[in-house]
Amino acid sequence: MRTVRFIALAAASALALAACAPVDEENDPGSSDSAAASDGALDTLTDGVLTIGTSDPGYEPWVVDNDPSNGEGFESAVAYAVAEQLGFDADQVEWVPVTFDQIIAPGTKDFDFAINQVSISPERAENLDFSSSYYDTAQAVVTVEGSAAADAASLADLQGLRIGAMVGTTSLQVAEESIAPTTPVQVFNDNDQVKQALTAGLVDAIVVDLPTALYITAAELDGGKVVGQLPAGDDPDQFGLVLDKGSALTQPVTDAVDALREDGTLADLEAQWLTDAAGAPVLP
Repeated sequence: MRTVRFIALAAASALALAACAPVDEENDPGSSDSAAASDGALDTLTDGVLTIGTSDPGYEPWVVDNDPSNGEGFESAVAYAVAEQLGFDADQVEWVPVTFDQIIAPGTKDFDFAINQVSISPERAENLDFSSSYYDTAQAVVTVEGSAAADAASLADLQGLRIGAMVGTTSLQVAEESIAPTTPVQVFNDNDQVKQALTAGLVDAIVVDLPTALYITAAELDGGKVVGQLPAGDDPDQFGLVLDKGSALTQPVTDAVDALREDGTLADLEAQWLTDAAGAPVLP
């Protein structure tokens, strides 16, 4: 697959908490410093190995060439940066394929953490742990030339159209709430099926996260067009690393993400792998 490099989205907000030194581990067993992995102090599934879950296939700009182990793509690069903060070398990272539904389902996981554009929500947090946000994004409406949605300029213009989105995602939820279409949003198992439905004319427009929208319209959809962003209000969509509920790794992983935000690494990775939101206005 051709690698497409992107220019920067807005840099991540510098609201990070500084990564802190461990406190009394008897009272706070999740606390750790970034060198803990080197002496086996971190409670990972396999001693000395950090196991990371993500979907197969993985898509650009999140993963390049469907190979998270190459460190290319925003989420692959973030995962390795977190691993380094935790004290793991690249050759101590092991990737396991896992579906989106498996990531968000309650129960014991076969990964130490997963990275897969999973939005942090109170409902999911009842059964899962999340790190702090490694990326804040918006949802966007995509269509193709000649579609009934091609000239849409407002949410009202979209309400009478056929909208598609991936099951279990914030994209689906935001489509239902922001657009409030007169017919139910059509639901598909993954974003490949969502795109196929659009190109086959089964839906007039689809809703995906903004970086995915900008990538697929530039590189994958013939005549693809970003209609615009859906309003985020005061609660932007935030992606977090996913861990077992009550995982001892939750605090160290969160500290690692916060440190990467504070030192500018997350902003640099956004600049390298994600794209400008110009040309994607928020739909009124």
